[in-house]
Amino acid sequence: MRVAIISESFLPTVNGVTNSVCKVLDHLADNGHEAIVIAPAAGSPAHYRGFPVHQVPSVAYRQFPMGIPNAQVARLIAKFAPDVLHAASPFLLGAQGIAAANRLGIPTVAIFQTDVAGYAKRNRLGSASRLAWRFVRWIHDGADLTLAPSLASKTDLENAGVERIKLWGRGVDLTRYHPNNRMRPTARALHTLLAGGSGPSGSDTVVGYVGRIAPEKGLERLASLRGLPNLHLAIVGDGPSDDHIRGLLRGMPATFLGRLSGEQLADAYASFDVFVHTGTEETFGQTLQEAHATGLPVVAPAAGGPIDLVRHGENGYLFDPDDPGDLRTGVRSLVEDPALRMRMGEAGRRAVIGKSWEALCDELMAHYASVATPVKTRKRTPAGSHA
Repeated sequence: MRVAIISESFLPTVNGVTNSVCKVLDHLADNGHEAIVIAPAAGSPAHYRGFPVHQVPSVAYRQFPMGIPNAQVARLIAKFAPDVLHAASPFLLGAQGIAAANRLGIPTVAIFQTDVAGYAKRNRLGSASRLAWRFVRWIHDGADLTLAPSLASKTDLENAGVERIKLWGRGVDLTRYHPNNRMRPTARALHTLLAGGSGPSGSDTVVGYVGRIAPEKGLERLASLRGLPNLHLAIVGDGPSDDHIRGLLRGMPATFLGRLSGEQLADAYASFDVFVHTGTEETFGQTLQEAHATGLPVVAPAAGGPIDLVRHGENGYLFDPDDPGDLRTGVRSLVEDPALRMRMGEAGRRAVIGKSWEALCDELMAHYASVATPVKTRKRTPAGSHA
């Protein structure tokens, strides 16, 4: 199969969209398919796994490159003549790619991944939130199929009037993130460094977070843990709110580990005893799956993607994001009960056993096949598109 992937983000920018696109490209390469990538110019490699990466003009917006629609997109798609166009988290660039594919009779699959409307709501832009959902519908109306990562995001899309939606989650690396990592010397050394606190047993319970340090991640909620005994916070990541969160948590036992990747990130997960997530705008919640794969109990808000991933009372707790005390209660229960942490961590690992990237990408290939008919007779071009 020939797949053209048009993505709003790609290497060297590292985020959920980029990571998912790379995993899909890995699967395509490993199984003998052909692909190209079209992404905003940001210093990307010329090739990834042997597939050409085409950069198109972009502008910087809040440290992120944003692709500018231009005639090159349509030419690239037409020249490659793919069996299907995969639009990763489509925005301006993805909308143009979908429109161009429609004109060429090429089937399209749009991956909903970024809560654009949630951003508007968080910034108290009521009318902007409504406009954002109209924009989301405008984009996805052009696609033959929209894939939503969670039931919550699927419901949001349906409420916005988007049609032709199916669920497609995200895979997790079950080898890299594994409970056995806790026995690695590097992970044990990090745990000792973080946990060497004031608890009665001589060590604290390490409560960890992984992700961007940004307004949408709601890290201010961690302040509700102030004063809990025998607890040490470990925060992995960086972002525009770094100074603000450091100031807010000043005086609490907290270590900021910065951005980590690869084996260092796997070691960080393995050094945690509990994983906490605080943001309410996650369309999925990949870090929750990585924590579960590592055998950690998860405490996350009862909002968005985490609702699908955390079974309350079984592999973690879902807290009410509007009640600061609820997060504190969930974390305190796990800090105080090592046996409960172990039971929930084991349940979390079992919950993700069938969610390897290979299995999820096989599902994606089936979605491709469902729209990739020999001749596309139905064409939909989003209103106002000029590719």
